[in-house]
Amino acid sequence: MQIWDTAGQERFKNIISSYYRGAEGIILVYDITDLDSFNNLNSWLMEIEKNASKNAYKILIGNKSDLENERKVKFSQGKEFAKQYGMKFFETSAKNTTNVIEAFTAITKEIIKNKKNKSINKNKKVFIVDSKKIIKSSCC
Repeated sequence: MQIWDTAGQERFKNIISSYYRGAEGIILVYDITDLDSFNNLNSWLMEIEKNASKNAYKILIGNKSDLENERKVKFSQGKEFAKQYGMKFFETSAKNTTNVIEAFTAITKEIIKNKKNKSINKNKKVFIVDSKKIIKSSCC
């Protein structure tokens, strides 16, 4: 597994699209102490929609949960945003590692599950029963 962290920096925007194309999982991260980082999620999602595979699994992470007293984005806002786009949601702290392993485990499990499903579907035999004959196919 390769993990690319662009930290949402504008200077990476023109090369990021090439990384999206092969991505099987995408983690969107915002800073719970910075409302602008949360508000920028929509533009990042548009980039993902434009460049990533439709099957790329996405999760949303609100980081810096250790700075609760500086919070600008409510937990419920992050949860609702994730729900709206069909993503799992975690609040994490990179500083004290709260929920970091859980978030990476969740996305890894989904990627593995999706790969298994693709593998199963690739090898699946399809039989089309016609009233006159049986047509055998190995593609899906």
